[in-house]
Amino acid sequence: MRKKNKHSVRDVRDIFGVAESPVSNEYALQICLDCGLDKDTPSVAEELSFEVSFSESITEIPKEKEGLKSQRFKKEDSSLTKFIVRKSRFGLTEVGDLSVEDMKKIRYLSLIELTAFYDALGIELKRNRTDKVKGRENGLFGVPLTVLLENDQKKFPGIKVPLIFQKLLQKLEETGLETEGILRVPGSASRVKNLRQELESKFYEDTFDWDQVRNNDAAGLLKMFIRDLPSPLFTVEYLPAFIALVERISKIKLQLQALHLLIMLLPDANRDTAKAFLIFLKKVVANEGKNKMSLWNVSMIVAPNLFIYKGKRSNQEEMQAAATTAHIVRLLIRYQDILWTVPSFLITQVRKMNEAAINNTKKQPIFDKSMRKLLRRKTLERERPEKIEATSPRTSKTLPMSPSSRRKSDIPEGVIRVHAPLHSKVSMAIQLNGQTKAKDILARFHCENSHDSPGSLKMQNQSLYEIGGNIGQHCLDPDAYMLDVYHANPHAEWVIKPKTS
Repeated sequence: MRKKNKHSVRDVRDIFGVAESPVSNEYALQICLDCGLDKDTPSVAEELSFEVSFSESITEIPKEKEGLKSQRFKKEDSSLTKFIVRKSRFGLTEVGDLSVEDMKKIRYLSLIELTAFYDALGIELKRNRTDKVKGRENGLFGVPLTVLLENDQKKFPGIKVPLIFQKLLQKLEETGLETEGILRVPGSASRVKNLRQELESKFYEDTFDWDQVRNNDAAGLLKMFIRDLPSPLFTVEYLPAFIALVERISKIKLQLQALHLLIMLLPDANRDTAKAFLIFLKKVVANEGKNKMSLWNVSMIVAPNLFIYKGKRSNQEEMQAAATTAHIVRLLIRYQDILWTVPSFLITQVRKMNEAAINNTKKQPIFDKSMRKLLRRKTLERERPEKIEATSPRTSKTLPMSPSSRRKSDIPEGVIRVHAPLHSKVSMAIQLNGQTKAKDILARFHCENSHDSPGSLKMQNQSLYEIGGNIGQHCLDPDAYMLDVYHANPHAEWVIKPKTS
């Protein structure tokens, strides 16, 4: 009732007018959303904030207007709002920057937030019933993403996108981005069928000749791979929610926020594969001058492959939803840099969940000897980098080590000990102030180890991680203010290591 009776807040631009003013780089970041279409983007940008819950930021329920749907689907890219993302003192966090366990919590919290968001807009969050679809257990096409990844990870541990999908994207990026009508002009149906059979038998033996594949045929194979997945890339369960965000929500900003939460809901395999695909589509649009494929063209062609999946009959409603799904794909391509960023209000909630779990664990006495033994071993592993420092001949400049210094309770307030196992100087105590950023700590380690010229490039590609405490693992934004992160998680460990791609 308070929301219904609440007066809408007037925009400051309605009072003072629109004036161009520079935004401080220290507190804001304008994410590049050009897609090679700067000439059509609006000059006035709208600000997005990840600090406040999306559902709490809704001040009024949008009213449906006649003819609104047709207005939303203008083909001109100037109809898409340009957004500025406000960067907090914690920086921005990408999907791959958090641990697997924390990302599971993000998905759980995103569902709660999406339900509240739709409820605030007066929309019922409908979900499809998920039936277990059995796909092939071997091969390339028609195999579930998780099965494909399990097979590929036996040869390449840690891989996040199926190898065949990566290879098709690589082939098109190398030779097909400038091909006129790529994705639109179909290849030969007989050639594509033969290539598919040949790939099934030769791909894992590494005897398939990619030079024989024409660009339009490769595009056909790519679309066939997505279309033949037993479950669609954006999952059966939430397809109604994707449709509703366009048909029931009129403002681009609200559509983007709903889409953002839906992306956070996706399983890891689906989200990582979708990300690789959308990066490729962005490159296609960037070459519009040569391939004649605009953002709207690409979206119209790709949408049916993503939202009409194998085993589902195409009916009249789906044909009518073609423009709706094309608009969704257009938003996915245009704003993908925003969509792969984890909203900071969700990370704050994850920290609270982890803290609650730690407090509950402390209240329960541990009687199991095997558990105590495991905890002792983990403690020794955490102290190992400091033992290396004590025996290293190159660590004479570091602070002296003692048994008491190993206890975090004895470390002065605002001082962190950063470990860098791959550097010659493996540990360093650093006093933080209000202006210390993550990149400053990385630069200091790089400077201290600059005499190791052979590995200097490798050292530059490393990141600072926040590990333990109230977070599993968190790769920090180079612009994150360390004192703020320290206060948010005083019991964390700080490690410099290569970022996993």
